[in-house]
Amino acid sequence: MDARLQRRVQRYGWDLAVQDYVRHWHGPLAGVQSELLALAAPAPGEAVLDVACGAGVIAVAAASAVGAAGRVLGVDLSEAMVQASRQTALDLGLGQAAFARMDAEQLQLPDAEFDLVLCSLGLMYVPDPDAALREMHRVLRPGGRAALAVWGERAHCGWAPLFGIVDAEVRSEVCPLFFGLGQDAAIIRCCTSAGLRVTLQHRRHDTLDYADAAGACAAAFSGGPVALAWSRFDATVRDRVQLRYLESIASFRHGPGYRIPAEYLLVLAERPPG
Repeated sequence: MDARLQRRVQRYGWDLAVQDYVRHWHGPLAGVQSELLALAAPAPGEAVLDVACGAGVIAVAAASAVGAAGRVLGVDLSEAMVQASRQTALDLGLGQAAFARMDAEQLQLPDAEFDLVLCSLGLMYVPDPDAALREMHRVLRPGGRAALAVWGERAHCGWAPLFGIVDAEVRSEVCPLFFGLGQDAAIIRCCTSAGLRVTLQHRRHDTLDYADAAGACAAAFSGGPVALAWSRFDATVRDRVQLRYLESIASFRHGPGYRIPAEYLLVLAERPPG
């Protein structure tokens, strides 16, 4: 997919998905996000950047950790996500948290500005993740750290057939190479190429739990990366892709609901001092 088209798909798709994403994904992703924050360990007084901040869960938690003496900036390609994050921080009285719409590949920020960069399940959507990692390196202070989470290997993510099912209905892939960074040492090579030194990597195995078929489909289609394609499907296509998706996850039935395997790769890296 052309990079400009991919950015447009992601931007407008996530604009559409913001409410459903909060409803259907914040709970299932709470475990990996908590682990990422524990690895990152934002400290009082630190300056933190959250790249691809989504609806602000990580940024808000980091803002609480750094306190009034610190600051957090969350950036995302989706204006709707930025607005949702800003409202959450405002409701919680976290004046140290700010948000802006920004492309991860071209951060409009000064060099060596932050002690910590976070990116939770965002790099897979970036057309050029190498460029995004170079930008993270650039805005980190020497000795600063980056905490990253990506989806793991395709074979360990039970919901992965979703992309092929949607791709069969549209003219181009909606998320090309989505699982690429979760393979072997791919993200480590990317970090090293960007000048970041990986100090820790960990694979987390979990499940995405849904109470019923409707919940599983809502999360997959209306609250995730295929939301733009879903919004353009007519009723016949929606019925067809939902049926195919439910068939693909049938082995993960758990009573009336589903427990779908998921794997994440978490990485802690640093910009070397000096």
